Amino acid sequence: MEKLILAADLGGTNLRMAAVSRSGDLAIRRKVCTPTSKTREDILAAIEETARSIRSELGDLGELAAFGAAVPAIVNSKQGIVLRSPNLPELNGLEFSSYFSDRLKMPVVLENDANSAAVGEFWKGASRGVQSSVCVTLGTGVGGGIIIDGKLLRGIDGTAGEIGHIAVEPEGHPCGCGSKGCVEQYSSAIAIKRITAELLPRFPASVLSGISDITPFKVYEAGKSGDELAIEIFRIFGTYLGIALGGLVNVLNPETIVIGGGVAAGWDLFVDHVRDEIFRRAFKHPAERVRLVRSELGDDAGIIGAAFLGSERVYV
Repeated sequence: MEKLILAADLGGTNLRMAAVSRSGDLAIRRKVCTPTSKTREDILAAIEETARSIRSELGDLGELAAFGAAVPAIVNSKQGIVLRSPNLPELNGLEFSSYFSDRLKMPVVLENDANSAAVGEFWKGASRGVQSSVCVTLGTGVGGGIIIDGKLLRGIDGTAGEIGHIAVEPEGHPCGCGSKGCVEQYSSAIAIKRITAELLPRFPASVLSGISDITPFKVYEAGKSGDELAIEIFRIFGTYLGIALGGLVNVLNPETIVIGGGVAAGWDLFVDHVRDEIFRRAFKHPAERVRLVRSELGDDAGIIGAAFLGSERVYV
């Protein structure tokens, strides 16, 4: 019977889970809402119930040999512990791997969600075949994962790749991490909403002035129609993201930078500003070499990356 990897990508809104083959095909998949209660017990129960549902449906298709889980948190992947999760603080300190290993009777690999997305793109997505790459996820915040010489860079404490918390304005907007001026405060969904509110008085004729619930998509649609405020918002967005990535190009000399996440939908309004800043701030040859590409896996990047990491416990 074929050995399959159970892979999960836990978010503040949704839990995605699938049985994944050795070749990266998703055999059975589920998407359920993360419990609105967000208590530890309810979240763990939702993960376990979804896992057991997939296992029961597999039948003769295969058997689950390991569980790879991507969570929105700083984690100790060696010990399988959630250290700190800003969006799901109920999980702080959870011995995730040992808990689910006992419950599901299989090895469990825990990883940060952005790291998992980077691995997914490296295995089956936009950076496949590339040995050195950076993956940036633009969503509510800014996440990141780094692959160097074909290996995920975790750092001694497991916190490497926190691209969203590179400071791009030393005394800039306060960040939830405790610092100021992080790129997350200028190049994310929360940043778009804040910057729109700050700039609206300067652009009274903007179509955005009559919208009460500002979203990145609405700002993008306005920008595509030529709205000056929306265009300026994405200029700021791309400029600050480019400042951060220019520094990474100098430090890491990656071949490819993959940009994903929901806010990457505004690609054509910000990518030129990102490139301009990279060329302004990075050494000439690394800046010319690096490719900026969009994610190919979309919402599946984290699941596929988690499956790859889980498979290392089975096939290696």
